[in-house]
Amino acid sequence: MARPEGLPALPEALRRPLLSLSSSVFGESGRAALSGGPRAPPGCPGYRADCEILSSLPLQMSLYFNVYFFPLWWLITVAILYMKYPALSDYYKFILVTIMILVSLTEFIRLYLGYVGNLLEKVPELAGFWLLTLLPQLPVILFLLFNEGLQIHSLERAFHIIFAAFLSFQVVAAFFTLRRMVNALAARFRRSEFHRLEEQRPAPGPAPASAAAAAAAAAAAASPRGRWAPAPAPGPP
Repeated sequence: MARPEGLPALPEALRRPLLSLSSSVFGESGRAALSGGPRAPPGCPGYRADCEILSSLPLQMSLYFNVYFFPLWWLITVAILYMKYPALSDYYKFILVTIMILVSLTEFIRLYLGYVGNLLEKVPELAGFWLLTLLPQLPVILFLLFNEGLQIHSLERAFHIIFAAFLSFQVVAAFFTLRRMVNALAARFRRSEFHRLEEQRPAPGPAPASAAAAAAAAAAAASPRGRWAPAPAPGPP
């Protein structure tokens, strides 16, 4: 799976809240997710210390097809909206125009975050993708699909069903991918902390002598007789 390089990341003001949300919702250790985990040299396939690839292939495949499907969905929806626009009430005219603008802007951001977050295994970007899929994209598409006051065309309904299927699958796939990424980051963080503590532990010295021998040696060294006086001659038998 090809991995993009050099893509701009989210601003730090957005990354921190998304990291905190991801660690609290999808995993156990918020500190591990915030640390980002240790990275391996670029030669490692997963760019991680243990070379484990956490990206989801089904999620990436759905994003790939979603990129090509969205322009077609947009053209069909706009064309049908143009045809039925005079028959709609002013209320639904305003709603549909607002929805098309909102969906168009959100979808470009959502697909970019999903592409970067999944391929580069970035938790904040993937969390942003999951949130934008859950709100507002999926509720908006369901509104377009089930609101009969919009005078839904059969072709339009078919494209809405496909789009809703894409979004539903991506919500589920991104949830499990995020949970796996956060838990893996937590495990890596614990391993890195363990290795750091092992490196900081002092090396064991030589085994000390017994307490009695150490006390006797200290007393002999401190005694003047022990230092300067010769040993007494043995007495007569």
